[in-house]
Amino acid sequence: MRPAAALLVLLLPACTTVGPDYKRPQVELPAQYAQALSNESPQLAANWWMLYRDPQLDALVAAAQASNADLRFAVARVLEAEGVWREARASLFPEVTGSFAYTDSRTSTRIVPAPLPPLVRPNYQLLASTTFELDFWGRLSRANEAAQANLLSTQYARDVVALSLASATAQTYFGVRSLDVQLRVLDETIRTRREVLQLTRDRLNAGIASELDVHQAQGALSDALVQRRDTDRQRALLERQLGQLAGKLDLRLAAGDLFALPVPPTPPAGLPSQLLERRPDVRSSEQSLVAANAQIGVARAALFPTLSLTGALGAQSGNLSSLVASGAGVWTLGYALTLPIFDAGRREARVQQATGREEQALAAYVKSVQSAFVEVSQGLVNVEQSGATEADLQDRLNAARNALELSTLRYESGYSPFLEVLDAQRTANDAELAFVRNRQARLSFSVDLMKALGGGWQPPSQSSRN
Repeated sequence: MRPAAALLVLLLPACTTVGPDYKRPQVELPAQYAQALSNESPQLAANWWMLYRDPQLDALVAAAQASNADLRFAVARVLEAEGVWREARASLFPEVTGSFAYTDSRTSTRIVPAPLPPLVRPNYQLLASTTFELDFWGRLSRANEAAQANLLSTQYARDVVALSLASATAQTYFGVRSLDVQLRVLDETIRTRREVLQLTRDRLNAGIASELDVHQAQGALSDALVQRRDTDRQRALLERQLGQLAGKLDLRLAAGDLFALPVPPTPPAGLPSQLLERRPDVRSSEQSLVAANAQIGVARAALFPTLSLTGALGAQSGNLSSLVASGAGVWTLGYALTLPIFDAGRREARVQQATGREEQALAAYVKSVQSAFVEVSQGLVNVEQSGATEADLQDRLNAARNALELSTLRYESGYSPFLEVLDAQRTANDAELAFVRNRQARLSFSVDLMKALGGGWQPPSQSSRN
């Protein structure tokens, strides 16, 4: 016992942790966004989808977060990673096991001198034993560090899934509402073209129009009917997609109005460096880098000797009744030193592998930071430009409606050919649909920007992670 204790005293001051300590890499980013908006913009709410003031959208996002299969899978991965981390943390402490054993043994009379002892000997043994590896080189602590980083990475990855799920739900919902308005536009177009078709037939019967006008009017009506059928098909597909996101495969939505949804104020972009804290995907990528960095220490620690302590304490007796009596106590204490002598470079190769994985994780982290900056920049441009485009499309729509009305009146009065009416119909229909689609794009771009900025996500506190 004394030699083991002396060895422990001598070696404890030499304990060290091998491998590089993590330091966040520097990524060059511009000081600000080229399209950075005023700081007077409101802060981005955590439940940002509520800014659109649509209870049905709120209910769909809540249903998606409660039952979506992708999110449940991400939550299960967090549960698994937490178990791995708890196992790694437990390796820092001794493992104590208890055992009770009973054996009977018979001794040969050929090897036992007289007088003969009992040939059959019962043996009762009650032991508590332990084996503990002393973490001199930090192998266990580095493994614990890697497991904790992997846990945080999966937690952030879960938050990425939740943010992406809310974004996809909102944008799909906007698509359904856009198609609702487009269907109403096409219904009005079909009604107008039927009236024009009847007008051309009346003029043909009166002898002041040709059959060509009737055929052209019928073709224009058929084209609108085909557009409506295709738009109805697209709505049905988006409704099914929305039902899958929300975990409601039988989802049916009544028609709604896209223009009843307000375009929320643009959230502040902040500084590009803030994305490192605000975006869960960047945080997840960084924790993967932390884990890969710690694994280098695990691999390097395997190059050094390993010291393990073993011990047992208990009682042993030939009778069960005297197992806990005085004098029945037994104990053992020992240590084992394992030193790698020759492995043909196997351990060095593992260090090389860990270093390569750390380089890959570093490249992925840098890419995630750069992608985050680009996504915010693109979101700012799209929101700004789609808002400016809406005013131009409104002017175009007003002009197209007036042109259609005037061309129809001129045709009825015999001052212009029917070809002008057809051209005005197509222009007006395209202008109506373009105006609706731009509003949908504007709402979707606002969602993209909120997602790019972190979507109101806040990193969990350290206490909630543990």
